[in-house]
Amino acid sequence: MAYADPENTLVIETTKGKVVIAMRPDLAPNHVAHIKKLAREGFYDGVVFHRVIDGFMAQTGDPTGTGMGGSKYPNLKQEFNAEPHVRGTLSMARSQSPDSANSQFFIVFDEARFLDRQ
Repeated sequence: MAYADPENTLVIETTKGKVVIAMRPDLAPNHVAHIKKLAREGFYDGVVFHRVIDGFMAQTGDPTGTGMGGSKYPNLKQEFNAEPHVRGTLSMARSQSPDSANSQFFIVFDEARFLDRQ
């Protein structure tokens, strides 16, 4: 399949089918570059969606499957933006610290505007 911007397209193969994500380096260049690096290294291969909340989101990116793990690389500085969290939006997961995103990300199933600018 041809994608509008293959360099910034993330394709996730799941047991439920394929998820295709158009990444936005214009909004979060360092986070997009980091996910691309991890994906190219095979970091995400076989990693499960360890947190799935009906009507809210599905989270993945932890190689331990517990929600506590990350990659060998340092955490990223936040790149918050004004894009709304609506159905299909992908965001980096983090702890309370704004600069703690590493490898985990989530996809929202519905509007989650309380996450905007975070």
